[in-house]
Amino acid sequence: MTATLNDDTRASVRARMESIPEALSPELVERMRDDRARGWSNPYRASDGDALRREERPGDIASIWRPAYVRDVEKIIHTPAYNRYAGKTQVFSFRANDDISRRGLHVQLVARIARDIGFALGLNCDLIEAIGLGHDLGHTPFGHAGERCLNDVFHEHTGRWFFHNVHSVRVLDALYGRNLTLQTLDGALTHNGEYEQRVFELSGLSSFEELDRTIEACYTSGDIAIGHLRPMTLEGCVVRISDIIAYVGRDRQDAIAAGLLTDDAFEEGLGGAYNSWILTHASADIIEHSYGKDRIEMSDALFEEIRRAKAENYAKIYRSSGIEGERAEELARAFNLMYERCLADLKAHDESSFIFRHHIARIQEHLAYYDRAYRWEDDLDQTVVDYIASMTDGYFTELATKLFPEISFPARTYINQQAER
Repeated sequence: MTATLNDDTRASVRARMESIPEALSPELVERMRDDRARGWSNPYRASDGDALRREERPGDIASIWRPAYVRDVEKIIHTPAYNRYAGKTQVFSFRANDDISRRGLHVQLVARIARDIGFALGLNCDLIEAIGLGHDLGHTPFGHAGERCLNDVFHEHTGRWFFHNVHSVRVLDALYGRNLTLQTLDGALTHNGEYEQRVFELSGLSSFEELDRTIEACYTSGDIAIGHLRPMTLEGCVVRISDIIAYVGRDRQDAIAAGLLTDDAFEEGLGGAYNSWILTHASADIIEHSYGKDRIEMSDALFEEIRRAKAENYAKIYRSSGIEGERAEELARAFNLMYERCLADLKAHDESSFIFRHHIARIQEHLAYYDRAYRWEDDLDQTVVDYIASMTDGYFTELATKLFPEISFPARTYINQQAER
């Protein structure tokens, strides 16, 4: 019975997949060529001239060779938080395998996929790149498992909620004072790839005051507010769907590379090759259904396939093969101990502690360049969150082991893992 059910499921899934073309229709290709020949410009494209910043700084004025969103890209990649992407888990932690994705690769994949789609649609690819590269800067160590741990202890202490997309805006806008455009910050806030939609329509947000109110609602209302987020630009919409496209197939490749699943473990039977399939077919489908429109959308078939694949990833990878299924209790305990220790150090004003030396002092140094100060005393819990979220996996592990000898993290058997590949 199980074999028959699996065969029937696979046949159904493959039939839907085969209904999704891998290339643009000849009619759309001809239309695109004609539009380009006529010098067509997408009227719904985010214009560099419409870019808004909180402050008018002489050094942020756009130029012919460094437009507004190019400046945003450069601001993002020069933050310490961007450098730390390389040390943060995408899905799989405590595995010293060079072929498994880190968050730094993920944001590059998102930016690349989104630029391909955005270029075809005539959108602003500089804005897309800025959102794509900056959207996960607020992520915790240990991926979504770490995010849940930090949220749980933060909520217990304050009644507020932690979400990495909200914190990405805080990292860029407050902690490093980079004075990014509203459009880029909005794209980072609304990128959340956990909420798939078939049609992405614009929010109408147009000011920093609205952005600040939206962020505050996310802190106080949690999923209720997060679930209603929509980007203000089509560029933000493209990044949002590209986030899902980037991870749904790549995470399967990583699960197989880690030896946790086999190629035949997934319903459609493609294994790691599913990544290539989704990249090609999803991009073509979205371009086909969005070209020239004031929204980003996809076919019913692609929407159902993305939902299916993502749900299967949750069942077979994220809740069983990732860190959640292996080290959830140890990780939660470590986050709780770290939070309490850092909070106690702040209350005691212990300037010899790690949170002062490795976090507050460094943020103060960065903000001083813009004649701003880190008002860490105003909200000690938020300062603890700022510090823990900024950590890489390796830093968190080493600090937790140093401060709490009772915590036992698994050893990284790097040489053995490499030899087994």
